[in-house]
Amino acid sequence: MAGARSLRAGSSGAATAAAARTEPDPDPAARAALLATLLAGRRTMVLTGAGLSTPSGIPDYRSPGSPPRTPMTIQMFLGSADFRRHYWARNHLGWRHMDAAEPNDGHRAVAALEAAGCVTGVVTQNVDMLHVKAGSRRVVDLHGSYGRVICLDCGHRMSRSSLDVALEAANPGFRDRVIGRGAIEVAPDADVVLDDTAEFTVVACPVCGGILKPDIVYFGENVPAPVVAAAFALLDESDALLVAGSSLTVMSGLRFVRKAAAQGKPVAVVNRGATRGDELAELKIDHRCEVILPAAAAALTYPD
Repeated sequence: MAGARSLRAGSSGAATAAAARTEPDPDPAARAALLATLLAGRRTMVLTGAGLSTPSGIPDYRSPGSPPRTPMTIQMFLGSADFRRHYWARNHLGWRHMDAAEPNDGHRAVAALEAAGCVTGVVTQNVDMLHVKAGSRRVVDLHGSYGRVICLDCGHRMSRSSLDVALEAANPGFRDRVIGRGAIEVAPDADVVLDDTAEFTVVACPVCGGILKPDIVYFGENVPAPVVAAAFALLDESDALLVAGSSLTVMSGLRFVRKAAAQGKPVAVVNRGATRGDELAELKIDHRCEVILPAAAAALTYPD
C-alpha cells in the first residue's frame, strides 16, 4: 500500500485542479505507467461508464463538450402512453446504431487484463454490451442492457431484435420515411432525436398485453438488489478498483468507490474531467480511456 500512497501526492490535489482544467493530462504515457504501477500484483475490479464507449460512436451525457441532453427518467416513461409511443418510435430507429457499435481499444484492454488474470471482472454503468463484444467474460450490467425488453406487468423478457420484428410489422415503412428526411441524431439512450412520432404504433407484451420497457435502469429507478449484490461481491474479492470513463455523478457508481476506499483498497480513476470520486482516488488520470488503458494493460501483461 505504501507504493500506492506515494502516488497520491501527485494526484489527490489533481481532483480540485481537474474541475478547472479543460485540457487532458499532458503526458499520457507517464500517467499510464503510474496506473500500471498502482495495479501491479492486485486483482482489480473495473467500473466503467459512458466515457469508455464514446470512441465507439455512442454519445454520453457529461463528457467535456457533450451537448446538453435530458436523460430518460422512469417517471417520463410511465407518465403517459403518448410519451411511450414517442420513446419507442425514437428507439426503433436508434437501437440499431448501438447494436452496430464495436468495442474500442479501451474495451479490448479491459478484456485482455481479465484474460491475463489482472482483472476480476467488470461492473458497467453502460447498456451497450460492448464489454461482452470485446471478450470480457465476467460482466455485471449495473443499469441493464439495450438488447433486452421487459414487460412491466408480467415480467416477460424478450430480445430487442424480437421486438424489432413486431414493430416493423406494426409500422411498415416508418423507418424509411424518417431516414428519407435527412440525417438523424443519435442520443445516449439508444434512441434518436425525433419530434414527429404521432403515426407510430406501439407493440404490447405478447404474453399479457402489458407495457413493454427496455430492460434498462432509468434515472429515478432503483438497480435490482441481486445486481447490486453481485457487483459488491466482485469488489469484495478484488484488491483494487479502477474507474474508467465515469463521472460518478450518480450514487449507483460512486458507492463502489466509497466502499473500496473504506476497505483500504486503492482506487484509480481514468476520466475526462473531474469526478465525484477524485478525492478518494489514489490516482486520477484526466485523459481518454482508449489511450490510457491499452498502455497500462501492455505494461501489466508484458512487463519489461
